[in-house]
Amino acid sequence: MSASPDRGPPDADREVRAWRWLYEGLGYVGGVILAAMTMAVFFQVVMRFLGRSPVDGIDEIPRYLFVWLVMIGAASAMYRGEHTLLDYFVNKLRLRGRAVVSAFVNLVGILFLAYLIKLSWVLVPNAQLQTSAGLELPLGYVFAAIPVGAALLIAPMLRNVIKAVKVIWPKHS
Repeated sequence: MSASPDRGPPDADREVRAWRWLYEGLGYVGGVILAAMTMAVFFQVVMRFLGRSPVDGIDEIPRYLFVWLVMIGAASAMYRGEHTLLDYFVNKLRLRGRAVVSAFVNLVGILFLAYLIKLSWVLVPNAQLQTSAGLELPLGYVFAAIPVGAALLIAPMLRNVIKAVKVIWPKHS
């Protein structure tokens, strides 16, 4: 199999498929998390409707899974280019101006997410020493969503920066 000039080498295509597989898989993981949250809330409502005492800690499940859902969903949306974007003024710029703004915004986002990961090196181990009231789950598992989600968000943002730099400084052949 030979590489076409516009697509790059075959190994690069395999890497793109691996990233696509990972981030599309995150969308499915988000769906499973959302289903688990829905089932927990539905079970809790049914138990209260029947006049039974609710199961201890089941109300914590949606609360803690929501943090994971937000971070995983944000990474999946960022990869697909479906993240919220206010682009009214950016669309008034020329192609290079848009690329400069995109590179700047993504670099600032990467710095912010890297800072979140740095802060998590202290937060997550300390949270692991605490447990939730109902489930007695170590809270480090809940707080771990922040650095994991931040790392998953950085990869598509880096891709956006690389694309923008290629527009700003095109290769002349």
